[in-house]
Amino acid sequence: MSTASGDGADAGGDGAAASAPAGRRIPPASSMPWVRNLRRFVGTGAGLGSEALMELETKRILLEIFKERQRKSAEAGSIPSFYKKKPEEGSISSRVQRENCVIDDATGAEKMNYEDFCHIATVCTEQIGQKCKRFFSPSNFMKFEKDDSGRIAILPFYLYVMRTVSLTQARIDMSELDEDSDGFLQPHEMEAYIRGLIPNLAQLRDMPTAFVQMYCRIAARKFFFFCDPHRRGKACIKKVLLSNCLQELMELHQESEEEVTDTEQAENWFSLTSAQRICDMFLALDKDTNGTLSKQELKEYADGTLTEIFIERVFDEHVRRSKVGGGNSREMDFESFLDFVLALENKDTPEGLTYLFRCLDLNGRGFLTTADIHTLFRDVHQKWIEGGNYELCIEDVRDEIWDMVKPADPLRISLSDLLSCKQGGTVASMLIDVRGFWAHDNRENLLQEEEEQVEEA
Repeated sequence: MSTASGDGADAGGDGAAASAPAGRRIPPASSMPWVRNLRRFVGTGAGLGSEALMELETKRILLEIFKERQRKSAEAGSIPSFYKKKPEEGSISSRVQRENCVIDDATGAEKMNYEDFCHIATVCTEQIGQKCKRFFSPSNFMKFEKDDSGRIAILPFYLYVMRTVSLTQARIDMSELDEDSDGFLQPHEMEAYIRGLIPNLAQLRDMPTAFVQMYCRIAARKFFFFCDPHRRGKACIKKVLLSNCLQELMELHQESEEEVTDTEQAENWFSLTSAQRICDMFLALDKDTNGTLSKQELKEYADGTLTEIFIERVFDEHVRRSKVGGGNSREMDFESFLDFVLALENKDTPEGLTYLFRCLDLNGRGFLTTADIHTLFRDVHQKWIEGGNYELCIEDVRDEIWDMVKPADPLRISLSDLLSCKQGGTVASMLIDVRGFWAHDNRENLLQEEEEQVEEA
């Protein structure tokens, strides 16, 4: 994990590893003991006692980074990681752990009481510096779950320290890439940050060089989909740091052989498997190879199970008119396609549901009426019958949706109704995708099959 030095100049002088020149060799994060990482981060000086002081410390480091830009050292720091190997034998952490922990007979977890906690604080302060004291405050000890003997597990505390250090360093790295220093990252800045991470993410190290630029576009888009809800073209650094997206990206630090299944890789948007899948999907849909998708081409998405009215509404709400080919020319570019996929694969999130609701809101009034539901489901019903399924009554489906949502106003369904009912993603699927409606109609059978598979496993 790349960390700032005691005076802030080492990590700052190097800059974030994300911005390190390509020719420099970046050592893997796991090659450094965590105590050494912590020492480089905390350095010397008074401890930070509050979030406000942490902000001042971060700004101080960034200022020194700026002053020392022209005197960068030859050795670049490595990328921060949320995943760390066990402490090296003979390191401070190894000795502290051996001398001040008790093994829980029931769980096998290593634990420490408050006296041990204070002793470790003393050792770390002597070996590392005063700033590590902030991790060993009484209030921090009280944050962790305690057993009947008043002991806390060591691993969660260790991960808390490392995550705090990692997030602080990530903040510094991102801020250094923030060219206009407004606290936001533009797409090319986020792509640069991700590009710098690739060599240190175990599951991405073998990425073909020719695919790196495309991967960074795909990866960065998820950050903007979730952290730039108003589509201003910039994402707040603080929001990025606190987002699930960054945590999902950092999961790629895990070695692929460490029980990372193919399914888990496919489900992680940032995995190489997922990025290649999305790129291949776009290329397969782009029949005329012009780099954009027409409505007709997009209709083939997901084997053609999406309704025609939904595709029309996607283009109405989320695809800008092209300046080329006439005033009515409108095709979906790659970034818009990524938003489209993200929305469909994250229907249960506020961001995904907001994207879809704009398409469902046929008249742009901010709510859906029974007439809207009837119009939307009519296309699903047609595909349902064409698939050889049993006849169903559209009015019955409409009533079922109303029962699922239980809107505040009995005559209309708003976005807030869909969000609060916790079934908004299911409702959206029922109205735009015949496969989504089939999954809802067969939910009991699907649940039973899942339970049987779990039992067999």
